[in-house]
Amino acid sequence: MGLEDYKEIIGFSAMCTTMAHMLSGTLICHDIYKKSSSKGVDPMPFLGGVGVCILMLRYAWMLDDSNMINVNIFGLLTNVAYMMVYYYYTPNTSELYKLSSKVTAFVIAILIYVEMENPANIEFRFGTLVTVLLLLLIASPLVHLNKVIKMKSTEILPFPLIFMGTLVSFQWLLYGIIIDNVFIIFQNAVGFALCIIQLSLFIIFPSKKSETALLNEEKKD
Repeated sequence: MGLEDYKEIIGFSAMCTTMAHMLSGTLICHDIYKKSSSKGVDPMPFLGGVGVCILMLRYAWMLDDSNMINVNIFGLLTNVAYMMVYYYYTPNTSELYKLSSKVTAFVIAILIYVEMENPANIEFRFGTLVTVLLLLLIASPLVHLNKVIKMKSTEILPFPLIFMGTLVSFQWLLYGIIIDNVFIIFQNAVGFALCIIQLSLFIIFPSKKSETALLNEEKKD
């Protein structure tokens, strides 16, 4: 009995795990609510999530894959909700507006391109594009790698999102192998590796800032 016999089970499991992954953002929003500020929280996992879900939803419709369609509709709704919480508590709305405008313009440009591209080429080219964007979103916490090493703390990294992302990418990797889709296989194989790298940072460094780092911050203040 090969993996093909478990297609529906793995696809449904991947869909449910992905939805749970998307709900893990509520933990970050809860922290924002407790601090009454989104200062220090990177908006890109949420804002980028909105953009990628829109594009992945378009790709899912292209493949006519119900599991991917359901997941990305759910992801779009949850990330919009997270962005509303972030916006409500952000101390710098102007910067958020600028970032949101750039993401919106980029997504619209890609959707226009999809409608204009040759149907014979669109699945491959669009698949390549969404793969690159998804990997950039998964790897976005690594932007803070230098700060993590300097502060010797992983406090700035969104552990719930990274941990759930590891489970999600592994299951979608299996699903991609079953349906023999090179883009789903590649994006989740690389995504799984990126998540493992990020999880290893939590083993190397604590989730709270070291006393030395805190003292250095106090001196700067």
